[in-house]
Amino acid sequence: MLAATAGAALLVALGGCATTAPAATTSPTTTGDPSVPLSQLDVLDDPRSYVGESTAVLADSGIPALPAPEQNLPVTVTSHDLDGDREVTVTTTDRIIPMDLSGSIAATVFGLGLGGSVVGRDISTTFAEAADLPVVTSSGHTVNSEAILALRPDVVITDGTIGPIDVVLQLRDAGIAVVFVDTDPSIDGVGELARQVSAALGAPAAGEELAGQLVSGIEAKVAEIAEIVPAGEPLRMLFLYLRGSSGIYYLFGAESGADVLITSLGGVDVAAELGFSGSRPMTDEAMVAANPDLILVMTDGLASVDGVDGLLASKPAIALTAAGQHRRFVDMADGDILSFGPRTAGVLDALARAIYAPGQ
Repeated sequence: MLAATAGAALLVALGGCATTAPAATTSPTTTGDPSVPLSQLDVLDDPRSYVGESTAVLADSGIPALPAPEQNLPVTVTSHDLDGDREVTVTTTDRIIPMDLSGSIAATVFGLGLGGSVVGRDISTTFAEAADLPVVTSSGHTVNSEAILALRPDVVITDGTIGPIDVVLQLRDAGIAVVFVDTDPSIDGVGELARQVSAALGAPAAGEELAGQLVSGIEAKVAEIAEIVPAGEPLRMLFLYLRGSSGIYYLFGAESGADVLITSLGGVDVAAELGFSGSRPMTDEAMVAANPDLILVMTDGLASVDGVDGLLASKPAIALTAAGQHRRFVDMADGDILSFGPRTAGVLDALARAIYAPGQ
């Protein structure tokens, strides 16, 4: 907790800004018709002056998929286990369980045209095609080994971001082919994930095809966004992870995936600018030092702190920032916003609309 003198310093740091956010000039807005190209939007002349929060919504909650590929099985691949690389042989892929923190692996399996073989999902896998699958994680992102074993998977593909890891390794000991892949939250990482997942499923040619499509699609979307970013100093953005019920407030910086989103959207990632890497607990001092123009949040996370009003009331340091004063928060569904894979171009498109042309 800050002492009174430190609280006074916060005010000085922001040049005597008001301590409460002004009321929004409009109701919270949601992005509009995604069939309208970005180039046809009436973008804000000055995104910094806009007052009010916005919600980014994917144009399509589904996964664009290739035709079911030819597979050559059995296949032996290198699994990037946390205890070192090891060889894993996959003999059949009739029953697949992909799982990671962002749902990226599952989206990639579906993108390869093999979604019909997926028998379970993690809590982050929220796209339409997987909605009816049983969830194999409990208490958030905790792996439920009993739920997985009950589904009798032939292969589990993961990246180690959910655990406990000893539970995942128990699956391997039970005779399931467990393949660890790398999930680098970057544009190039999207292509590499497609290659690794397809290799584990005996369909490397499909992986190369999907990788090419995804990377070129993301690069095209980034170029399209750059055309609508207003001239002048770019927006200073920050990704804030919220879980109010647990008292969790984290800033996401370099190598978290949030930095890639922000730079792809034509912004400056102020957490990375301050030298933050990965995620770290938010402090009042860090928030004031960052002083973002706009804050990206997950929809459920924002709801967990009773929305923008609740967040500003409970965290006065956020209310002191430019984003807080203008209620400039853009939220997006938890299972979408940090998903790097087949939906990345769509995520960037939706966020760009919410940032530069809210309400359209």
